[in-house]
Amino acid sequence: MQAAKKREIIEQLQKDLLLLQGYSPPSAHPVDVGLGPVVAAFPNAVFPVGAMHEFLSDTTEHTAATGGFIAGLLASLMRQGGVCVWISASRTVFPPALSTFGVSPDRIIFIDLEREKDVLWAMEEALKCEGLAAVIGEIRDISLTSSRRFQLAVEQSRVTGFMLRHQPRDRNAIACIARWRITPIASEPVDDMPGVGFPRWKVELLKARNGKPGVWQLEWAAGQFRTVDEKIVKHGAVIRKTG
Repeated sequence: MQAAKKREIIEQLQKDLLLLQGYSPPSAHPVDVGLGPVVAAFPNAVFPVGAMHEFLSDTTEHTAATGGFIAGLLASLMRQGGVCVWISASRTVFPPALSTFGVSPDRIIFIDLEREKDVLWAMEEALKCEGLAAVIGEIRDISLTSSRRFQLAVEQSRVTGFMLRHQPRDRNAIACIARWRITPIASEPVDDMPGVGFPRWKVELLKARNGKPGVWQLEWAAGQFRTVDEKIVKHGAVIRKTG
C-alpha cells in the first residue's frame, strides 16, 4: 500500500511539472493519428492535440510533402466530424489532392488572404473556435508573442493548430508543442507494377516539449500511416534488379 501511495504521489508530481512547463495533458479520449512509433516521442505516448505544431520546409517539394503529411493527420482529427480551416496568403495545397489522404475537400474552409499579417490575425481568431477539428496556417515568419497568442487560444478551445513555415527568414524559437520537418523520399512501385508508389516521407521531430526528438520513415498506404521497413525495402529492390 505504501509503495502504491508513493507511486501515485510521483505520478501526480510529474503531471504538475508538465503543467508548469506548459504541457496540457491529453483528454480522456486521446485521438489516435496512426503515427505508430512516432507517438512514443511524446509524453504519455499520445499525439498532442489541442496544441500548436510547427512545420519547417526549405523547398517547394518539401512544402508539398508537408501538406500531404498534415492531410494524413487531418484524416484522423476529422474522423469524429467537424471541419478544418486552411489559411494562407499563397496557398500551396491543391484541394482535390487531399482526397488521396481520406480528407474531403468540402470539409475544409480555405481562406486566401493578401498579407501574412492578415493570415496571423485570421488564424488566431480561427483557433478560438471550439467546433473546429484543426486550423492550418501557411505563414513564413511569426514572432514569439504571436505564437504565444496562438498557444493561449488552443489551450482554451482545444483546437489543434498547424503552422507551415516555408523558408522562414528566422528560425526563431516560438511557442509550440513540436517542431517538425517533412522530407519526401523515393517510393517503391506496388507489386512490381510501373508507376509511382505510395507517398513516403522522412519525418523529423526536431523539437518536442517534454518529449524526445527523433527521425522515422513513414508512408501512406491503405488509408493510414505505415512505418517503412528499410530492410524489406532494400531486399525488394534487390529482387527487382536481379530477377
